Amino acid sequence: MRAARAGPGRAGVRFLSALSAPGFGAIAEFKRRSPSAGDLRPGGDVAAVAGAYERAGARAMSVLVDARFGGSLADLRQARSASSLPLLAKGFFSTEEELRELARAGADAVLLLLCDLDDAACAALMARAGSLGLDTLVEAHDAGELRRATALGAPVIGVNARDLTSFEIDRGRQLRLLEAGPRDRILVAESAIETRAQGAAAELAGARAMLVGSALMRAADPGAKLRELSARPLVKICGLTRQQDVELAVEAGADMVGFILARESPRAAEALLSAPDTVLRVAVFVGEEQETAADLVQLFAREGDHRSRDAVLRRAGRDVATVVDLPWGSDDPGQLDRARRVGGRVMLAGGLDARNVGAAIAAVSPWAVDAARSTERAPGVKDADALRAFVEAAR
Repeated sequence: MRAARAGPGRAGVRFLSALSAPGFGAIAEFKRRSPSAGDLRPGGDVAAVAGAYERAGARAMSVLVDARFGGSLADLRQARSASSLPLLAKGFFSTEEELRELARAGADAVLLLLCDLDDAACAALMARAGSLGLDTLVEAHDAGELRRATALGAPVIGVNARDLTSFEIDRGRQLRLLEAGPRDRILVAESAIETRAQGAAAELAGARAMLVGSALMRAADPGAKLRELSARPLVKICGLTRQQDVELAVEAGADMVGFILARESPRAAEALLSAPDTVLRVAVFVGEEQETAADLVQLFAREGDHRSRDAVLRRAGRDVATVVDLPWGSDDPGQLDRARRVGGRVMLAGGLDARNVGAAIAAVSPWAVDAARSTERAPGVKDADALRAFVEAAR
């Protein structure tokens, strides 16, 4: 184990170690411009942004040192002087001398792009980086590059949603690659994450971290935007049956919108309704899962003529969270204690409203919270004020 690189008077943490911490984390990026988006923050102060990222809980910081992004080695040095975060140097690197320069400038890790490097060159640079005390993030854009990164033994593999030739974004392809990636490596979802729901989709597909740049650099307060994207719990509004209520939930800030596709529910929807890709659509079933275009499935067992107490949240046929709910038609004063004992991701549901959701979150620290009845004025018909109040209280 190499010694940790030290920051300005503070003990540093290795890039790989930081990403290995429990839970889902963020690599927060600094860049002044993007070839696809143009100027983002032309006069950006890297030291100020580095401090904001550290205070906001970033696992690591990415610094573009390429002039095409408005960056330089000076930015890396300033970030190193201002923060003890592990620093990932990003650019188009192909020589050992570049790695030596990055190490001298304060990098803890370097980006290696498989679209620019053959296997022999990438392996040589990985080995040289290790001898210089640098970790690596090996980036893949398609299934072939993902197989190459895996075969090369890369401990950290970035899966980029952006085609670096066309600059087009394909989040669906990224999620499929994350799902197919090796579970004994750290997978990082890169590019085009602008909402909590998009980050959560990558998390559920298998990513251990997200690398976020443009969304942060466009924000008036990059640190506040990072906290917003990283915050949990997510907020789900369920029992939606009308398109105008879906739009209301999205406008209010919900992360997930739920559609109950079970015949016995008074909130049953005829089908999934449309929603932007800034949120996740959840199809709720009782007894048997059916194929839909939903991002997630919430599946209850059937017990007689009603649903089971709890459910599982599923993505692409895999259980990814436990839904801890109340018994059908009754209450349970021990609900929060029971939820605390459940391992893994927990979506807390049942009896939550704007008045009690804050205390429930404080008691359980759930991954998500879910409300239906308390946000409506009639079964399947939402009350705008109650819905907005719940989302605000939960966030």
